[in-house]
Amino acid sequence: MLVTLEGLDGSGKTSCIEALRAHDAVPAETTFTREPTGSWYGDAVRRSLADGDADPLAELFLYTADHAAHLADTVGPALERGDPVVSDRYSDSRYAYQGATLSGRFEDALAFVRSVHRPWTRPPDLTVYLDVDPETAAERAGATNKFETADYLADVRENYERLIEGAPDRFVRVDATQPLERVTDRVREVVAGEL
Repeated sequence: MLVTLEGLDGSGKTSCIEALRAHDAVPAETTFTREPTGSWYGDAVRRSLADGDADPLAELFLYTADHAAHLADTVGPALERGDPVVSDRYSDSRYAYQGATLSGRFEDALAFVRSVHRPWTRPPDLTVYLDVDPETAAERAGATNKFETADYLADVRENYERLIEGAPDRFVRVDATQPLERVTDRVREVVAGEL
């Protein structure tokens, strides 16, 4: 079982992952991971985030390379062993974020980004979507990089809504505007019920 946590920056994904790690009902053999990874591919992604002049298409392929390595080195081996995987961000982040970034370059940028991944990625079995409005997300995230402005996050949120509409059985929406304890409780309940 591959479970992913998705949502805008500032929606509480990392806090929910920490709560899941500490939860008794989550199997001990669960692999917890994240994208971008801690690999050199992930380091390249983080460098591009800090570069306001990074080309968006080149950036997409940095993220895609990181995802490919993540599948090969972490996600795939864990699933082959029969171990559950919980990932803080995964391919849907790329579809939503890079789809927004490339919207001026492609007629349907989200569809383009998905088409790059479709032949080889491993889709999640369950995605918990932490739903928060773009203004709150930008305020919580502190707008520390080019992807954390409310205007940009509004476009990202629209892309997430398209993804949810296309796979309603895979996504579970959690209202991330609630107090953090209620959000983490709900995420634990959803994920523990599936693992």
